Amino acid sequence: MAKQVTPTKTNLIAAKKSLELAAMGYDLLDKKRNVLIKEMMGLIDDVKLIRDQITNSYQKAYNALQDANISLGIISDIVQDVPIDKGIKVRYRSVMGVELPRIEYEKECLDIVYGFEEANSKVDYAYVCFSEVKELTVKLAEVENSVYRLANAIRQTQTRANALKNISIPNFQKTVKLISESLEEKERESFSTQKVIKSQKAHT
Repeated sequence: MAKQVTPTKTNLIAAKKSLELAAMGYDLLDKKRNVLIKEMMGLIDDVKLIRDQITNSYQKAYNALQDANISLGIISDIVQDVPIDKGIKVRYRSVMGVELPRIEYEKECLDIVYGFEEANSKVDYAYVCFSEVKELTVKLAEVENSVYRLANAIRQTQTRANALKNISIPNFQKTVKLISESLEEKERESFSTQKVIKSQKAHT
């Protein structure tokens, strides 16, 4: 529904300006949405690839852990000797105003951190396998979080773009049309009145 405004030239100029800004805003939001969609589609491909890799890595790691447990019994004491990994740092990069995480993972040297007398080659292999799992998990966390943030941003951008396209822009267009028609009608009336007055003066 067009906003009811007094049909003046000043209001017509203001309505045209608002219409121009709304159209510009829609174009910008549409471009932003397209960039975000392109970014997300690329990451979705990465998610599929990493998920396949991590599924295989988890299976391999748990099989290795099972073999280690069979060879030495439950290796919980050895596991407790493995230090907590503190090599993860989270930074952010901006894509069209959307902050996406960039996880920096300082991969630890795979030097054995437990006593040789407590373990064997099967334990070593399980340790290496779970190190690979950890690295892939970090990558997956980064990519999946980025996809989630992009999806939310795309949804919000789409909502705003739709509001401009379906509500604001049509309303401004109707307002411009109503004011223009009203002013044109006033001009015709004024012209007709002047013509009548001029005709009357000519006959006096």
